[in-house]
Amino acid sequence: MTDTPARLLSLLSLLQTPREWPGSELAERLRVSSRTIRRDIERLRDLGYPVEATLGAEGGYRLVAGAAMPPLLLDDEEAVAIAVGLRAGAGHAIEGVEEASVRALAKLEQVLPSRLRRRVSALQSATTALTRGDGASVDPRTLTTMASAVAGPERLRFAYRARDGVRTRRVVEPYRLVSTGSRWYLIAYDLEREDWRTFRVDRVAEPFATGARFAPRELPMDAEEFVRRGLRGGGTYAVDVTFAAGPEALPDWLREAAVVGAGVPEAGVAGAGGGTRVRFESGDAPEWLAARLALTGVPFTVHAPEALAAGALALGARLAGAA
Repeated sequence: MTDTPARLLSLLSLLQTPREWPGSELAERLRVSSRTIRRDIERLRDLGYPVEATLGAEGGYRLVAGAAMPPLLLDDEEAVAIAVGLRAGAGHAIEGVEEASVRALAKLEQVLPSRLRRRVSALQSATTALTRGDGASVDPRTLTTMASAVAGPERLRFAYRARDGVRTRRVVEPYRLVSTGSRWYLIAYDLEREDWRTFRVDRVAEPFATGARFAPRELPMDAEEFVRRGLRGGGTYAVDVTFAAGPEALPDWLREAAVVGAGVPEAGVAGAGGGTRVRFESGDAPEWLAARLALTGVPFTVHAPEALAAGALALGARLAGAA
């Protein structure tokens, strides 16, 4: 094998299997001399691949963990398995890995041969993932199209269905994809409306990167905060709730969200008649907050606001009807 780049790729592919390779075996596999193998090993090290050599008459080489993640060579089966896993992680917004899944999937699908894309799509269509919340999921191809447009940066065109069912066509400058753990949102500058907008990705259809480049604008606030404000309509409200248990029975998010309030000493949590009274600010929709409070498993009483009390009452009626 006289083509050095091709030989290096073949050598790297062998080293990425979890075993130690004697130098003589590598030379035989690649049909070169042991001296050439040593030179090629040095070339890989220069490229950032941490190849470890063992001493001895025979000597051996293996790829070890380094300070950075080097590029990997994958065979067909490995590429399909990873693509299917990334699609599941991205399309259903699995908390903690969703954004990384989209970035990795966009890179992988850019170079995936068409024959493997078909296999990935076939496997995806034959499987079902259990989702949380309302089960809103998105086509991973929609996410990768958007992620690539954000990275471009490249203007994006798509059809959008609003909450009231009205359908429109949008041309935007995409800024960031944000996952809330149950849904994906796209933050973008809407060119027709000349303002920043947040779009639910599961309501997007036919996304198309136009190829038109643009200079990214500066979002007036943190991307996550922009999405949170959009979800709560731009404001917060005071919550006052008593739980029929001590503070130790409450989940961390309630203790961490608590703030100093009237009649609450130094923290947002205070004992109240054998229970715990919690006061904090929330930007969640009242119906959603009522569900979160119910999921603590601790009985509670809502003192304020009235919208939260109404949301809890409506949720209780729906659950009672379902039972």
